[in-house]
Amino acid sequence: MFFKQIQQHGDNFSYIVADEKTNTATVIDSSYNADAVIKMINAKNFSLKYIINTHGHLDHIAGNTELRSIFGAKIIAHKQSNVDSDLQPEDGETLNTGDILLRILYTPGHTPDSMCILINNQKLLTGDTLFVGECGRTDLPGGNAKNLYDSLFNKLLKLDDKVEVYPGHDYGSKPFSTIGAERKTNYVLQPRTLHAFIEFMSQP
Repeated sequence: MFFKQIQQHGDNFSYIVADEKTNTATVIDSSYNADAVIKMINAKNFSLKYIINTHGHLDHIAGNTELRSIFGAKIIAHKQSNVDSDLQPEDGETLNTGDILLRILYTPGHTPDSMCILINNQKLLTGDTLFVGECGRTDLPGGNAKNLYDSLFNKLLKLDDKVEVYPGHDYGSKPFSTIGAERKTNYVLQPRTLHAFIEFMSQP
């Protein structure tokens, strides 16, 4: 499996995952990194099948139109998203990039359309739901602390500790982590009741 974390402009991460047997690729969160993504896809001679958006904020979808126009890829977003998408997978649905399985995990909270992408049960692309040492904010339009609590504690923390965490932004002490490391060190994920978490998220 080919896997590349790309950061060309600002703190946004984009990701390319590809099956090198079939040269089929998927981009997650095109962001402002379209130029670097295009160069990488062309250099590897990949065929871009999907462009997946973890949510619809501009800093995650900025390269969608350019990538779709060049490669003819289908854009994927949650059904609650305002993104101009071709496919809207349900929670738990899997997509194929060659022999690579991409499982969609619906994780609202930062936004109503937030999703995480679990790749071969090994790598989790978390968008703005979970960062290294932090989590996504809930004070923007559509944010909901209760939903984020459910997404973090009842979905993401149910995954194996060995699953690698790749966030949507370079906000932490390192560019990626694991579920186990975040469980132990991320202050956001320390045991809290729902009420305590909502209060915690409301603090300035």
